Amino acid sequence: MTTKSLEIKVAILDLYDGIENEGMRGFREILERYRAKNNLNLTYEVFDVRQKVEVPGTEFDIYISSGGPGSPIDSEGTEWEKKYFRLMDSLEDHNLSNTSQKKYGFFVCHAFQLMCRKYRLGDINMRKSASFGVLPIHKTGAAISEPVFEGLPDPFYSVDSRSWQVINPNERRFVDLGMQLLAIEKERPYVDLPRAMMAIRFSDYFFATQFHPEADAVGIRSLLIKEDKKKEVVSEHGLDKYNEMLERLEDPDKITHTQNTIIPNFLDQAVLSLQEI
Repeated sequence: MTTKSLEIKVAILDLYDGIENEGMRGFREILERYRAKNNLNLTYEVFDVRQKVEVPGTEFDIYISSGGPGSPIDSEGTEWEKKYFRLMDSLEDHNLSNTSQKKYGFFVCHAFQLMCRKYRLGDINMRKSASFGVLPIHKTGAAISEPVFEGLPDPFYSVDSRSWQVINPNERRFVDLGMQLLAIEKERPYVDLPRAMMAIRFSDYFFATQFHPEADAVGIRSLLIKEDKKKEVVSEHGLDKYNEMLERLEDPDKITHTQNTIIPNFLDQAVLSLQEI
């Protein structure tokens, strides 16, 4: 896949609201590796959506929306969210038109939750306790033919870091909108609580995960060894689980494999589509 002359423009929508994070570095590094590996004329621009109310227009080819802190419900009616959803409506209208050049969107964690609220796909609530760690994610039957998951085992591992969740899928909405639930939270036989939705294909062009496929071992290790984060994880999961998370970071078949698979597979779809035009 080497088309140096074709310019591919990516917008990264930063929803972190100025909070220090590893996610933005992860997205940039994936894009830079992908550009070099495929010898592409790929550029990206970052928009600070929540803090500075920066929202791009529809001139980009690919849109990647990050995770972020806080409630995905309390932002309803804010200026940044109105502009954000107006952009999503414009991209969807564009994709429904006769144009051959479609716009691609990837939504992570907080953005996943916002889009689930927009489409009314399930119940959004705060977890009893925050989820954080390198955790197994299970595919659904609908994921068998999903190209973004190609090359991933079942379960696969990724970083799950969230205080909020989307649960109880509204099956009628999924059917009516032609959407597919592709992954769910790890099984917890000892906890009588619904399993969160973890990945959804909204359309041929929009894909979303409630976990963090951009996360890498370096960034997560730096978080886990901080004393406050260690305390939080040990108090929630126990010391054995904490040590297991550190071990999982060293395993190339876990989050490293996920980081090298999901977003690159999504980019393959988008870039191949652009090259065919």
